[in-house]
Amino acid sequence: MRMRRTPPTSERELMVRATALTGHSIGEIATGMGWPLPPDPRRAKGFVGQLIEAALGAEPDAAELPDFVTLGIELKTIPVKPDGRPGESTFCCSIDMDAVDRELWETSRLRIRLARVLWIPVTAARFAPLPERRVGKPVIWSPSAEEDILLRHDWECIAGVIGAGGSVSAHVGAVLQARPKAASSKVRALGLAEDGLVRRLPLGFYLRTAFTAGIVA
Repeated sequence: MRMRRTPPTSERELMVRATALTGHSIGEIATGMGWPLPPDPRRAKGFVGQLIEAALGAEPDAAELPDFVTLGIELKTIPVKPDGRPGESTFCCSIDMDAVDRELWETSRLRIRLARVLWIPVTAARFAPLPERRVGKPVIWSPSAEEDILLRHDWECIAGVIGAGGSVSAHVGAVLQARPKAASSKVRALGLAEDGLVRRLPLGFYLRTAFTAGIVA
């Protein structure tokens, strides 16, 4: 039977749980939690994140709120190379294509998600089979004043382009980027364009690897 721990009652308790996972393989954690490993590695996308969430007690119904709702902490499992550097950009949240340009940075979905983040490094899939991927040392993080300025600048640039009905390139943004976030290229979301409402490819906010490398180093 798949186990799921109860939510932690404090940041300290959460960090104790996260530190206890350090050095363990995904296979070991899955066995301890009663989670069978996916038989086909090609269908294992999302498994590591879900397993870590269950092992730490993240709330499965958090929806648009941080994963640890009462603590206001978001959980991010981040695939890393053998040298500890991130192997890919990190998804933060989906973009409301019809309303992002009307949001304020201070109360935006992205800023709420990034206010306090628990980063859990895990060996990237291409460097080890799923059971042998290992969990690294957890890092609890909040943006510094300088990082907040960088994030805000990129967010405002991207939101402005979307609000004007333009097409956002993944090259826009120094620390943040907007990329497609959909099950397939055929999925569309309602958004604004120069000639009115149209259906556009849904986008998500992603943190660039150069930025997250400084966090989990």
